[in-house]
Amino acid sequence: AYFALQVVYARRKYKISPPETKGHPEFERIFRAQANCSEYFPIFVSLLWVAGIFFHQSVAAVCGLLYLYTRFRYFQGYAVAAQKRLGPMYASARLLWLLLGLAVAGLLAHFLLP
Repeated sequence: AYFALQVVYARRKYKISPPETKGHPEFERIFRAQANCSEYFPIFVSLLWVAGIFFHQSVAAVCGLLYLYTRFRYFQGYAVAAQKRLGPMYASARLLWLLLGLAVAGLLAHFLLP
């Protein structure tokens, strides 16, 4: 919701009415950052859910909080300059891979171990 509100505020600030997505470069960066975060959210929630159920709730929760923090930093960096998004983007990708590994390990342990 925070990211979507930032798009609304940017639309008002730069006078860009929906459904337009072109305009001031700062608005375009904020809009893209919000869209990118929205695109990855279903993947994140799915991996978080599976890792929490089949691996360990606390470990999954810590990874989830770290992922949300890195996405927040990604959004902040992208709003300033496209290059400032890269560090948090790589960190959030690593956390998604970690969640995937935890989910797979938990599923394998659940279904293959007696």
